[in-house]
Amino acid sequence: MSTRYSKLGPGEGPNYDWENDHTFVKVSGQDTNGAYTLMEDNLKASFALGLHRHDSHAETFYFLAGEVDFYVDGDWLRCAAGTTMHVPAGVPHACRVAESAPAKMLMIFQPSGFDGLLAELATMSEADFADEAKMADLNARYDIVPMGPVPPHPDDQS
Repeated sequence: MSTRYSKLGPGEGPNYDWENDHTFVKVSGQDTNGAYTLMEDNLKASFALGLHRHDSHAETFYFLAGEVDFYVDGDWLRCAAGTTMHVPAGVPHACRVAESAPAKMLMIFQPSGFDGLLAELATMSEADFADEAKMADLNARYDIVPMGPVPPHPDDQS
C-alpha cells in the first residue's frame, strides 16, 4: 500500500542552490494535484528580485528569519520573522533582503507551477539564460510578467 502523505525534514526535497538563494520544494504541484506549491527559500545576502507580476496565480510568503524589504503595489514594506505577506494575482511586486543580510521564508504559490519553473531553470545553460526569446517563452509559460528592476528604496535616497 502506498502512503497518502509526505514528510520532508530539514534540507530535504528537490533543491536549487542559486547564486542568490537556495530553494527547497517541500510540497510540489504533483503532490497537490496542481492546487499549490510550498517552498522554503533561503535568501542569501545578495538576494534581490525585480519588479514583476503574475496574472493567474497568487503568492503567500511567511518569513522565518531575517528581514526582507517587499515592494508591493507601490508600497515598500519590511517583513520580519513571523510576518505573512500575501500578493494576489495581478499585483506588481519586487523584493530584496534588508540590510544585505540573509533571510529565510516559506512561499506558497497558488495554483502550483513554480516548482516546474525551477526544475527547467536548473537544466539551462548560460547561453539559454542569454536567449531573450527562450526566456520570454519560459516567463509566459510560468505566468511571470517582468516589469523592470527592483524599484528605488527610500533608504537608498540621499
